[in-house]
Order: sequence, then C-alpha cells, then structure tokens
Amino acid sequence: MDMISRAYDVADEMHRNQLRKSGEEYLIHPVAVAEILAELGMDSETIAAGLLHDVIEDTPYTLEQMEKEFGSEVAELVDGVTKLSALKFESKEERQAENLRKMFLAMAKDIRVLIIKLADRLHNLRTINYMTHEKIVEKCQETLDIYAPLASRLGIYSMKMELEDIALKFLEPNAYYDLAEQVSERKGERESAINKVVDEISKALDEIGIEHETYGRSKHFYSIYKKMKYQHKNLDEIFDLMAVRIIVNTVRDCYAALGLVHTMWTPIPGRFKDYIAMPKPNMYQSLHTTVISDSGRPFEIQIRTQEMHRIAEYGIAAHWKYKEGIASDKEEVKLSWLRQALEWQKDVNDPKEFMESLKMDLFSNQVFVFTPQGDVIELPAGATPLDFAFKIHTDVGCKCVGAKVNGKMVTIDHQLENGNIVDIVTSPNAAGPSIDWLKIAKSSSARNKIRQWLIK
Repeated sequence: MDMISRAYDVADEMHRNQLRKSGEEYLIHPVAVAEILAELGMDSETIAAGLLHDVIEDTPYTLEQMEKEFGSEVAELVDGVTKLSALKFESKEERQAENLRKMFLAMAKDIRVLIIKLADRLHNLRTINYMTHEKIVEKCQETLDIYAPLASRLGIYSMKMELEDIALKFLEPNAYYDLAEQVSERKGERESAINKVVDEISKALDEIGIEHETYGRSKHFYSIYKKMKYQHKNLDEIFDLMAVRIIVNTVRDCYAALGLVHTMWTPIPGRFKDYIAMPKPNMYQSLHTTVISDSGRPFEIQIRTQEMHRIAEYGIAAHWKYKEGIASDKEEVKLSWLRQALEWQKDVNDPKEFMESLKMDLFSNQVFVFTPQGDVIELPAGATPLDFAFKIHTDVGCKCVGAKVNGKMVTIDHQLENGNIVDIVTSPNAAGPSIDWLKIAKSSSARNKIRQWLIK
C-alpha cells in the first residue's frame, strides 16, 4: 500500500487544477484506472503505474523522477503506455500505427503495459459522452478494431464485453436500442425457462453428489448484434442468447456433469466444443454443448472448474503472480501471437498495411490444425496449406508443391478447417514462390516470406 499511496499523492499533486472534458477534476481518471486494475487483481507496481500513467505526458514530471521515486519497473510500465506525443506524423493512420508499434514493443517486454492501456481505454469509454461526435466515433471504432480484440486475446472477457457494448451503443445507437428493446420484451419468458433448467440441473447434480454452482447468464449485446448482422439471423434463431453455466471443483466433475446433461436433454450434433482438452490460445477452458429443452428451444450449457472460470473472466490478469519480477512457469502464458506481431511489423513500412495485417493476423478468427505428429498449429481463418507450410519453416514453404489434408491430396489454395491434419508435400526441384502465392496466403508472416523470396 505504501507505493500505491505515494503514487496517489504524486498524481494528485501533478494533476491539480487540470480538468477533464466533463469539468471534473482530472484525478478522477487515473484513480478509476487504478480501481479497474485492482479489480483484476493486479500487483502494486501495475496499480501505481495506473495512477501515474498520464503524469509524464500531461505534466512537467519526468521519467527520471519517476524511476528515482518508484523504481525502474513502474517507470517502464508508464513509459510503455505513454503515447508518442512528441513525434510529428504525416497522417492519423501513421500516428496510430506508430503508437501501436510502441505499445507492442513495450508489451513484449511486459504484458502489464497492455492491461493498463485497456483499463485506461475502458474508463475513457465509460465517460466518452463528453467528447465531440467525431472523436466518439473514432475512439469507439478503434476500440472495436484493436482494444476489444486485444482484451479477448488476453482472455479478459469481462473487459472485452464492456468495451464492445459501449462502442456499439455509440456507433450504432439505433441497432443497440432496438436490440435492447427486443431482448427485454422476452426477458421474463426466457429467464423463467432458464431458471427451470437451472433447478433441474442443480437437483440432478446434488443427487450424484457433485458440488456445483449453477446459474443462467445472458449473452452481451455486441455478441448478439454480430451474429444477427453477419449470420443474417433474427433474435429467435440465436441458440446461446441465454446460457446455463455450471461451475464444479475438478475436471472429472466437468465431464461427469456433461454426461448428466446429455442424459437429461438431447444434444444438438456439431454444437459440442471441448476447450478443456484443447484450450483456446488465450488459456480459456470450458466444455460447451447446446441441447434442446423440453419446450423445443435450444440453449447452451458451459461447464468449467473454479480456476477455469477465474481465467475466463480475468484471463492473463488471473495469472499475475510475479516472483522476483519473473513470472513462474505456471504463470508463463503463451504470447506467441505477440512475438509474431513484432516479427512481421519490422518488415512493414506502410502504416495502412500494418493496421490491416494487425487486424488479419491477431484479431481474425483462428483455425487450429494438426501436423502429422499431432502438434497444434494456429492460423488465421481462411488459411491455406501455404500458410501452414511457411509457419512450419520458410524452406518448407518455398519447396511446397501440394498438401495432404486428412490423408487426401489438395491444392495449395485449399481452405483449412478446424481439426484438419495437414501434411505438406515438398520437392527439391520446386520452382518456388510465384506472385500468385501472395493472393493464396492469408497470414502476414507467410506473405512477408513470399515477398522476401520474390525480391531476391
């Protein structure tokens, strides 16, 4: 608490007489950011950095002073979050791309930089109605394009949902309020149906002696909106509008609860997902199944342990246990996507291309395929055997002449799907990449490697 209270005193003194657009004291903002970080269970250095995140940019306080008073860890976190305000850029896109590059470099050193940035963005969105319409649209679009997907990549779903819902409310107010009305119209009916299901599951789990916590949860607005817009569905066609969540003590109990649920209601084929055996890259684990209720309406059931639930809500933040400044093996989180982003961003000079690549590689949906040895390879949705080949090794990509998917020969532009087993066919006499390959490859890393080969 000593460090946090000292950080509060510095923020209070440095931001004195500064006001926000709402007319409130500026200090309200860094305090709110620190509160969000505390709710996520972050450590004292991160909370102190949250309190101090604007002092270098907006006040005479220097980075050297901060390092002297709070140590290099807090100073580096704040420096990572501080925008490149001193540099002049040709365009808004270039400035945004450069800010993101700086943030990515800081994130690679310490992922807490991004968690502070997300907390900063969340509080700014909660109070965004004081900004001009143009600024609101710009910030909300940037949130949907960049910050909400980053929160999702870190598995911080509580934050992702709130960011998306606020952005939707300001970007598509008609759609948002129309949806809110439709959802509330049938809310009572849906809630009583879900409560009935929750009671039945609780009773059945009690009978076989599985300790549990079972409750209904609503899908957040942006998620419903996306399904209605992109899958052309109306509200009644969305299966998981209301879902039941079962939280148990052990993995064994998860599968026992699943078996029980499938004896009580008929599961819908193709709607079962086992994220316990195959966790998502952001560490999310859960069993998902959709079943048909007695009234004929489908509903989703999610089953997970307490630990899995904590990670589902707080993602990487749930793992924050620094020991002598180094995360232990258990907390060592797979951030390979971040390292990849840094690798290919070195080769991208055009800010527009950087932004497009970022959206494609980091934030598009992923497909998970297997090597013949059973290793899981993660690729962007729509990826082809070429993307897979270059992900294995540049030489494999350059010598690729075809591929086998699940034992059958396919062309190099074949679209890969989840669970495919991919075996690349190479030839020492292969002609190598052609310019057409740039249209076939979907991942930035594969396209970059093809470009480099063509330039030779």
